[in-house]
Amino acid sequence: MSSTENTPKPRLAEAIASLGDTVNRLSHLSKRSYQNPYVTLGQWPAEVRPEEEWFSSPEYVSLYGTPLWETLDEAARRRLAFHEAVNFYSLNIHGEKGLMQGLAQRLYRKDLLGVSEYLHHFLDEENKHSIYFGGFCTRYAKVYRTRQFALPEARSQSVEDFLFFAKTMIFEEIVDRYNWIQARDARLHPVARFINDNHHVEESRHLVFGRQLVTALWEACVPSWGTDTVADLHGELEQFFVGSWREYYNPDVYADAGLDEPWEVAEQAWSAPAQRAHRRDVSTKVVTFLIAAGILDKEPVDAF
Repeated sequence: MSSTENTPKPRLAEAIASLGDTVNRLSHLSKRSYQNPYVTLGQWPAEVRPEEEWFSSPEYVSLYGTPLWETLDEAARRRLAFHEAVNFYSLNIHGEKGLMQGLAQRLYRKDLLGVSEYLHHFLDEENKHSIYFGGFCTRYAKVYRTRQFALPEARSQSVEDFLFFAKTMIFEEIVDRYNWIQARDARLHPVARFINDNHHVEESRHLVFGRQLVTALWEACVPSWGTDTVADLHGELEQFFVGSWREYYNPDVYADAGLDEPWEVAEQAWSAPAQRAHRRDVSTKVVTFLIAAGILDKEPVDAF
């Protein structure tokens, strides 16, 4: 199918136009809270002490609630939490890299001009987030590689747009739960709390925009897609949940934290009942939204 497919253009135009008030309000908030990422944080610490300070909330560490967690002493738990913070920031670096590329490609598309003002702010803020995440990783550790990859497919423009914004929303909804919890955790190092809080504040605007845009795109385009395309979209979004969550159980993290058999640790952690419950709990908000909107027809059970 060509990129100009049989999408009902008037319906899509109406859907984009319906976001006008939201775009204006969020753009105003972004302008009002504009910041310079090179001065907002202040001075980066010269060094950090991974075995003496918390950098991730222990309840959000991927081994929490598993038998292996019980075998770790306090220093080992903190060391693991540090490397998981680095992994979490690395996931955001990789996610935001793709997000920035996708936003840049859509900035001046005629059919998306109604939201282009906020896409500029969205892109600017994601770049700043990467400066914070990258600043931490490159100063105190490294950027972990991603194991996510996507094979190019010949799909219609409307399907590509929908999947881009839907996957962005899912990724950011999960990340934001971690941000919100860790920004308020007084046990964490001040830099970790700042990074999480700063990200949460700006992501809260992105999520408002994302929910409305994803809903608008779905309602405008789904009548033209057909049942096979809709079924494929359900399957791809369900697998995106699985792939996104899998990266929180990173064998490279376990190896750097000094754990033996890191791949086996990753599989045991993924399958642990406590971690399955954790993933379901963190995902509940976005899953409920997607099902209520008709975008998913069931819970992505393979992720939980």
